[in-house]
Amino acid sequence: MKHFVRILSAGVLLMALCFISYAQTSRPNIVVIVADDMGYADIGPYGSKDIPTPNLDALARDGVRFTDAYVSGPYCSPTRAGLLTGRYPQRFGHEYNLLPNFVAAHSEAGLPLSEKTMADRLRAAGYSTALFGKWHLGSAPRFHPMERGFEEFFGFLDGGHSYMSPTVTERNPLFDGRKHVAEPAYLTDVLADRAVEYINRKRDKPYFLYLAFNAVHTPMEATEKYLKRFENIKDNRRRTYAAMLSAMDDGIGKALDAIDDNTLVFFFSDNGGPTTAGGPNGSSNAPLKGSKRTTWEGGVRVPFIVKWKGRIPAGATYSRPVIQLDVLPTALAAAGIKLDANNKFDGVNLLPFISRRGSARPHDTLYWRTGGMMAIRKGDWKLLRMTDAAYTEQPYVIGDLSALQLYNLSDDISEAKNLAAANPKKVKELAADWTRWAKSLGTPAWSPRKLPASGQTR
Repeated sequence: MKHFVRILSAGVLLMALCFISYAQTSRPNIVVIVADDMGYADIGPYGSKDIPTPNLDALARDGVRFTDAYVSGPYCSPTRAGLLTGRYPQRFGHEYNLLPNFVAAHSEAGLPLSEKTMADRLRAAGYSTALFGKWHLGSAPRFHPMERGFEEFFGFLDGGHSYMSPTVTERNPLFDGRKHVAEPAYLTDVLADRAVEYINRKRDKPYFLYLAFNAVHTPMEATEKYLKRFENIKDNRRRTYAAMLSAMDDGIGKALDAIDDNTLVFFFSDNGGPTTAGGPNGSSNAPLKGSKRTTWEGGVRVPFIVKWKGRIPAGATYSRPVIQLDVLPTALAAAGIKLDANNKFDGVNLLPFISRRGSARPHDTLYWRTGGMMAIRKGDWKLLRMTDAAYTEQPYVIGDLSALQLYNLSDDISEAKNLAAANPKKVKELAADWTRWAKSLGTPAWSPRKLPASGQTR
């Protein structure tokens, strides 16, 4: 009898271990791929004609392409803060971009330590976590990615970086973990190769991979291998941009070839292309109006593609508004992670909306505020304020309604016809809605022009 009990106990234990193993392996891997400063019209699924992007084309064919996808700000750093927290970054003071790392090396500016990141949450649930590429959420040691939930990190902390760094430098260094390193190879290729190596190494455990390319952000640098593909493009800046984007598409293809079917993949750009003075990179946001640094559609509407084979439709198009804040709640839902009542996400789980294709909308209203600029989209109506003095010390408060522009995006995504004068009631309604939202936000933790004093931001 004792022998039988031992056999039975061993069998139960084995079944339990098998169940745990199955539960771990059945949870999807999560891969979030972010492009940097990419134009809305510059990849095949969104109308590009002069820059082939076969791997992103394939991702769209195998997943869902979103036509009305947004980011929560027209700049790099706030978008990344919103991605990793699932919350409007203005709620916790992350309203403006961070200044360059070599100026802010020991500053207090960064994603507040009070905010849990996607990596924190997934790591606590048993996921391996890694970031390869751009961080841009604080350069002081306590803001380092490996202090914010990532077990592995290869990349840089600033908003931009050279694509070829043959020597170790203290000015915006490249990191492997916490160590400064040199990397003479083309950085876009290196990030992709790191991602593939990580995916192959983590096949026995669910993982979260944040692949944050710095392509196609300045500086405009491409190797001859990629430049040769675009000898037909005569404008040198556009040609270099195309080469950099093609390199990123190649890298995305390598990563997609390495993943298995049980992988939830997100792809989007952190903001619109910088098409105006102040750092243009050769991108195009057509047919959208505006650029990075604006709250017109060209600053905040971005390409956005999601794939999970067998779980969401393939080759589908989704036309209701979504935002990058939705990535975190969607990933957590896919991983089966239950949230407690204290989680106050502004993003939502997109999976039911993608799958059911009913009349419900993920968001009735989306909001933006960056200093003196604002916008609100409610249904197809969009109200906004753009100004040359957008980056003021104090965030905008709506006063004079005549300063606002109103567009109906259902038939005017180019924001060509200002309907404010003809629709004063709609202007007043949206202005009141935006004001209620703005009153729920925090105070910016730093200004757009200077860093906070020591001890000001936590």
